[in-house]
Amino acid sequence: QRGLVFVNTLFSCLATLDDDSSFRSLWQPPFITKLAAEDRCHLNGLAMKDGSPAYVTAVSTSDVADGWRDHRQDGGVVIDVETGEIVTAGLSMPHSPRLYRDKLWVLNSGTGEFGFVDLDSGSFEAVTFCPGYLRGLNFIDRYAIVAHSLPRDNRTFSGLALDEALSSRNAEARCGLTVVDLDTGDAVHWVRIE
Repeated sequence: QRGLVFVNTLFSCLATLDDDSSFRSLWQPPFITKLAAEDRCHLNGLAMKDGSPAYVTAVSTSDVADGWRDHRQDGGVVIDVETGEIVTAGLSMPHSPRLYRDKLWVLNSGTGEFGFVDLDSGSFEAVTFCPGYLRGLNFIDRYAIVAHSLPRDNRTFSGLALDEALSSRNAEARCGLTVVDLDTGDAVHWVRIE
C-alpha cells in the first residue's frame, strides 16, 4: 500500500483518505471481527518499511468495545501487517514502533522502557528507562529521541508498572524528551517541559 496511511484507533484499523467517507479502511488485525467505532484493541502505532505498513502496536487483542482497558498491564502486542501474526506480546501499552538500523524499536509505554523487538525470538529487549509515559520516537544518527509525558488521567494510566519503576528510582513522571545513545543505552541529553 502506497500513499498516506494512518492508524485509525477508534475503528481498530489502518486507513487512508477517502473522497466519499471520513476514511477508507486498508487493514485490520485478524482478531478484529467488525469495523466499528469502538476502539476495541487500541491500535495506536505504525512502522513503515519501504513506503508500506510493516508493523503496528495495539494495547490488547480485545475484540469488544473499549476492551483494551482491561489489558493495559501486559496485553500489548506488536503485529506484522503482512502476515497478521503477533511478533511479540506481553507489553504494557506499546507505542511508536519504528524500523531503524535493521531493528524494530518500540516504546513499552506502561513500563517506561524504550527498546527493540528481537524478531527471531519475539522478545522485547529493553534498552533504557525514561521517566514518564512514552509516546513518540524518532532517530538521528546513533541517537533515539524518546518523547514522554505526564499521565493524562488516573483511570487509564494508574496501576501500571511505570508507577513502581518511578517509585523504585525515587523519581516522578516528567514531560519532555530524552536523547538515548543507541550504542550505550545512556540518556545523553534531555529536555524537561514544565
